Amino acid sequence: MAVIHHTTMQPTKLELIAAWLPTRDWYTGRTEGPEPVKAGGFRLNDPAGEVGIEFMTVTDGTEEGALAYLVPMTYRGAPLEGAEHALICTSEHGVLGTRWIYDGAHDPVLVGQLYALLSGRAEAQDQSLDDTPDRTVSVFPAEGGDVSGAASAELVRVVEGSDHTDAVVRVSGGEAGELALRVRRVLRDADEGDAPGLGRVIAEWRLPDGRTARGPYAVVEPVL
Repeated sequence: MAVIHHTTMQPTKLELIAAWLPTRDWYTGRTEGPEPVKAGGFRLNDPAGEVGIEFMTVTDGTEEGALAYLVPMTYRGAPLEGAEHALICTSEHGVLGTRWIYDGAHDPVLVGQLYALLSGRAEAQDQSLDDTPDRTVSVFPAEGGDVSGAASAELVRVVEGSDHTDAVVRVSGGEAGELALRVRRVLRDADEGDAPGLGRVIAEWRLPDGRTARGPYAVVEPVL
């Protein structure tokens, strides 16, 4: 179980996201001075208790029509070997000291636990409360498709989607063969049945006008 420390981070998560977002090909908002606003998300537990895993949603400001971006992040107490390209920033945590914060689509711990969530072996957790499941997050296996037969998934590589709205994480899924975990970068309000695949994670976020949107955060697909 992850322990959530209510303490300081310097820079804060929103400050580091504000600096990182404009460097991404899939970001279409303000190139100077983005003002990300926390809008939702959830956490997953690392069974080893070493890596923090968070799926954070932010909107780029509070104006009507501001897009929602999904920023999956992992928090580590030491650098992740071979993942320099995926480092978002380092931050000083008031309890844990220096934390290396990564784009979680490139972190094998996040990928493995996202796959566990999709296959029914993990449960989404509240962003702010210890040991509290987030009941607003839903996992839908597709009819006739099941990835639960494979005990785990191993990250092979990450390919940004051709339309720059998804990170396509190629994984080896054991008995399920090679699979693609499509992690949304730009979130869209959509019906829960609009994301076909072998499984999908549906979650919500807040719009600038206060309404709640809901749509796919991640989809698992066969590799064609």
